Amino acid sequence: MRVKICGVTRPDDAALALKLGADAIGCVFYPGSPRAVTVATALEVASRLGDKAELVGLFVNPSVREVLEVLERVPLHCLQFHGAEPPQFCGQFKKPYIKAVPMQADTDLAAVNLEYEGAQALLLDSVHEGRFGGSGAQFDWDWVDATLRRRIILAGGLRPDNVASAIRQVQPVAVDVSSGVEQEKGIKDPDKMAEFISAALGAFEEVTS
Repeated sequence: MRVKICGVTRPDDAALALKLGADAIGCVFYPGSPRAVTVATALEVASRLGDKAELVGLFVNPSVREVLEVLERVPLHCLQFHGAEPPQFCGQFKKPYIKAVPMQADTDLAAVNLEYEGAQALLLDSVHEGRFGGSGAQFDWDWVDATLRRRIILAGGLRPDNVASAIRQVQPVAVDVSSGVEQEKGIKDPDKMAEFISAALGAFEEVTS
């Protein structure tokens, strides 16, 4: 069971998240995001993590060249795709990848899982017009196919006050949070991160005991 803090833009935030118990840190390489980082910043974040947490690079409908340029310079452990990238695109970089799924009532998760069988996991996120993650909106957790919980990273509107309930209901392999632990876009709140990670780890322990 893992906790990922995404949309990190400051090395100190990454270091604190790691100290608090996060397993993975996400850096956004989508220029349209208010949480986008440069390669230089991502390298500083990576230097604060060492080998104690995974660094995940988030992309939205990138070109092959854009992904390769980041991979050539930043030691990413995993790629996360939030656009309409087909499985053939996602799987060509010789890195584990996560595919984000915008959740709606009629989303056929079983079909998506078959299509992206090569993905390390499916990240379930909220649908929000014109935005790719980090909206702070929550989708209906009843839409989640319980038979696929071992493939699911839960995201979308998670906060310190609801993450435990989300984990108890969905029982995902991981949770992912961005706006729910922020002071402002891209700037993490130390207290919110501490509360979120503590609540998540406690709930994971509860559902696995």
